[in-house]
Amino acid sequence: MRAPARTTSSPGPDPAARVAALDIAGVGRVCFWTGGSLWIGHTSGRTAPHAHHAIQVSLALDDGGSFFLGEPGEPEVERRAAIVVPRLRHRFDGRGGTVAQVFTEPETALGHALLERFPGTRVQPLPLEVVSGPARALGEAFHRGEDDEALVRLAREVAGRLAGTSPAQPPVSSRIEAVIDHLAAVKGAPVSLAQAAALVHLSPGRFRHLFVEETGTTFRAYALWVRIQHAIGAMMAGRTWTEAAHDAGFADSAHLSRTFRRMFGVSPNMIVREENRAARRK
Repeated sequence: MRAPARTTSSPGPDPAARVAALDIAGVGRVCFWTGGSLWIGHTSGRTAPHAHHAIQVSLALDDGGSFFLGEPGEPEVERRAAIVVPRLRHRFDGRGGTVAQVFTEPETALGHALLERFPGTRVQPLPLEVVSGPARALGEAFHRGEDDEALVRLAREVAGRLAGTSPAQPPVSSRIEAVIDHLAAVKGAPVSLAQAAALVHLSPGRFRHLFVEETGTTFRAYALWVRIQHAIGAMMAGRTWTEAAHDAGFADSAHLSRTFRRMFGVSPNMIVREENRAARRK
């Protein structure tokens, strides 16, 4: 899987067969919360090498299922649960199974805790004894067609169990937090570095340095991550990719598509949203 994102007609009773029949990367759903998201669904094929801002926790949800997740050029090792640190180039192949990707922004308290618990610069396997229970519950909830709120609760439980204890270092300072909150509030509208610096009464140079120091990434890269997330959310709400691109401040759908491929390793038109089966039963 890479990500469910595009609202289309129902994939029918056998999403896995539809994935195999079409040139798409996955059929499923994306759920958002402040500081994180869940991408869950039936997978097909593999992604190109890519990197993104968030911490990625990958879980195989089928009984006996597995996936490949590793860096470019690595031997393909089968895994059931793994974590990817921010900005690490990696490839993913879901092997046609049902997979969950739990993304957590590293600036959050939970993100800090995850990185303290799993330090390093490589893809790391995760302890199955910690995640197998929540992963099973998450997979069962997805297959039952539970609503987004239920899926978010279970995904956050996965991340919380992995994080274990509270982080030793606090999350970002109040000034950087204010900028992050502002980016979320403007719903994808472009914000320049100068505008962000003025918001917290800092010079652009000082703000640039402080943002990198506290988040580990540039302001521009983080702002782009927020905008791509907004575009995905717009698609989940039924907007076309062209409409989503404009909503998130991209020049056009081609610009959004290039950015999406760089961050997720697939084109956005290779993603199909699975309808909420619980809603269809009503």
